[in-house]
Amino acid sequence: MEVISYNSPRCCNLNRRLVVKKSSSRQQVKIPLYRKHRILCTIVQFRSGSLGLPNKHHLFLKNVYHGKCSRPFKALEGFNNVDSKVLSGNYNGYVIGSEDEMGRMSETGESVTKVLIPGLPDESNGECGARISSCFWQWKPKFNVHYEKSGAENVNSPPLLFLPGFGVGSFHYENQLKDLGREYRVWAIDFLGQGMSLPFEDPTSPSREEGITEGKDFLWGFGDKTEPWANGLVYSMDLWRDQVRHFVEEVIGEPVYIVGNSLGGFVALYFAACNPQLVKGVTLLNATPFWGFFPNPIKSPRLARIFSWSGTFPLPENIRKLTEFVWQKISDPESIADVLRQVYADHSINVDKVFSHILETTQHPAAAASFASIMFAPQGELSFREALSGCHMNNVPICLMYGKEDPWVKPVWGRQVKKQVPEAPYYEISPAGHCPHDEVPEVVNYLLRGWIKNLESAGAVGLPLLDDMEIESIQSNITRDLEFVREGSKKSVMVRFLGSKFSLWNLIKSSLKSRFGKLETKSPLPDHM
Repeated sequence: MEVISYNSPRCCNLNRRLVVKKSSSRQQVKIPLYRKHRILCTIVQFRSGSLGLPNKHHLFLKNVYHGKCSRPFKALEGFNNVDSKVLSGNYNGYVIGSEDEMGRMSETGESVTKVLIPGLPDESNGECGARISSCFWQWKPKFNVHYEKSGAENVNSPPLLFLPGFGVGSFHYENQLKDLGREYRVWAIDFLGQGMSLPFEDPTSPSREEGITEGKDFLWGFGDKTEPWANGLVYSMDLWRDQVRHFVEEVIGEPVYIVGNSLGGFVALYFAACNPQLVKGVTLLNATPFWGFFPNPIKSPRLARIFSWSGTFPLPENIRKLTEFVWQKISDPESIADVLRQVYADHSINVDKVFSHILETTQHPAAAASFASIMFAPQGELSFREALSGCHMNNVPICLMYGKEDPWVKPVWGRQVKKQVPEAPYYEISPAGHCPHDEVPEVVNYLLRGWIKNLESAGAVGLPLLDDMEIESIQSNITRDLEFVREGSKKSVMVRFLGSKFSLWNLIKSSLKSRFGKLETKSPLPDHM
């Protein structure tokens, strides 16, 4: 295998190129390569509160919007600028609090036991997180997949693969790479057509129409003719499923625990249903239960023929105009900031790096056309429910972790999944929104570690929050108050475990019982009656 260097095309002047060239914490290294695939690997040692970006990439500095927004400080109103320093302890276990520490009540009105869990590695206190490597893998000619990895030295530990949600990338799993990489081998990839897996070249030949190729805002994918390497290219569920399969086979080389958030959760489930032999277990983090508006040509060939375009390149003329209009709206910095405000329940979370990465991606010349391809791509061959059934029939272990305050994938969706696979552990986290792995990484990492240890030990190690309880308790609903230290202050998050006897009706009854019970307690009958 060859090692290639990554450079942006001369015509596009990407900020991403600045990240690679100017970061003092990055150095190129060669790694062992297998088969005839190309990989670039760069070591990244993240510093607290920084990605090694030039100053102009930071959210709270001037000119971050590159002229797109005249009010840079207004874009993320509601978020506090907080340094990402975290204190941590031993990450191999937890401590149950004593009775006098039970300070909160569950929704059913019962006392909630406090559980002390470790935080993230505190680099400011001399505790190092795992070293992160930023790499490129050439799946096919011109199909360059960006991924990050950590924990390569943990050769006897099981591998973990993280799949991102729509519009983000491997950067969204920095807290998992740094923390879990101390114990496991961890990978996180960018889907083709997103993040840093956008193409290095225009998938179409330049348009001959006058004025189209002029100016700095020239967009790729709007040309007259498809380049040979992009024939049939559609950024679809089926493409991402195949991308993950080849990545596991050719880069990781063994079955993995796969974790997906939002879109990544659906892809993880779809991949696992089609390739159960490559999966040790699937964890869904607020997985979206549907994706795609148009019928799959294999599953519904007649219906699919009704639609004249299905996400291929080049974009049709009418789609180009629509894409330019929509893209101008959704790539605006204030629009991006508004989305982040929606999906993060805790607005004190520092999201400047997430914001900066998303904004950077929108400036890639292929981003707009790739977005159109994704939006018009057909659905996968399997629906979410069918993929879940496939995993269930093939005995693929599933773990569910859902942020309760998610405005998009509301808790009812996670509970429906739990109903279909009742034996799967379900952890509902509050407060947490659509991206619990980034909002409360301490909790997600703790639960994920415990679940993997439970599977690897064939049940000898109990599930998180249950390892000191009778086996009957696994059938019940249990609430715990998880406490950890972040930025020198204690923070607590409530986690509800739904057992195998969970039902929506029982949950509603217990909630009503709790509410009416509180009303009766607050309003006793007068003595004279």
